[in-house]
Amino acid sequence: MKSIIVTGASSGIGRATAEVFLEAGWQVGLIARRVDLLNQLAETFENAHALPCDVTDAGAMSAVFETFVQTTGRLDALFNNAGMFGPSKPIDEVPLDVWAQVMNVNIHGMFIAAQLAFGQMRRQSPQGGRIINNGSLSAHVPRPNSVCYTTTKHAVSGLTKTLSLDGRPFDIACGQIDIGNAESAIVTDLKADQPDMKTMDVSHAANAVFHMASLPLSANVQNMTVMATNMPFVGRG
Repeated sequence: MKSIIVTGASSGIGRATAEVFLEAGWQVGLIARRVDLLNQLAETFENAHALPCDVTDAGAMSAVFETFVQTTGRLDALFNNAGMFGPSKPIDEVPLDVWAQVMNVNIHGMFIAAQLAFGQMRRQSPQGGRIINNGSLSAHVPRPNSVCYTTTKHAVSGLTKTLSLDGRPFDIACGQIDIGNAESAIVTDLKADQPDMKTMDVSHAANAVFHMASLPLSANVQNMTVMATNMPFVGRG
């Protein structure tokens, strides 16, 4: 039975993705801060493992990764999903402590999860696994007043490429999914200011992640974009 850890698993894209893997019979480690929401999934699915944790806490993350692997025996995949949007403001109105918070969650937290997954996949026998980083269309083209979020998502693309390269000797595949306007808490907040925003059901993003994770390690989706058809991404300018 395959195993995956999903960060940011309590809501939105993370929860929808976790549910797809749970329904497919994977052992799923659920990382997020909201214990009650993780426990709801753990009570519904026998193969769900609630791992309450702040992704920016390296010690706590190491402990929950170890707990999960002790139960499952190995780690086949990581969906590195946890993130936050931050303030929707021009750069001169962004407080530095808020900037630091977004950097801490979206980059530092993602680095910690990737580091732990990479190390486990390198050590285990048989060696290998897959890391899927949640990027964004903002990794290519920003929306207005998204300086914090957009900066982090460009960094995620760099992380993905280096992991993809450095993982080759160890049979560790790494890819990135860039999701455009899937219904989630972040998109709901943005829609408050943009009521005409085009969106798609979050299940399409979740199913795309499942496809990426289900490939044999001899194949990899390096980059995938899945988005609401009528959102203004192609043709921006």
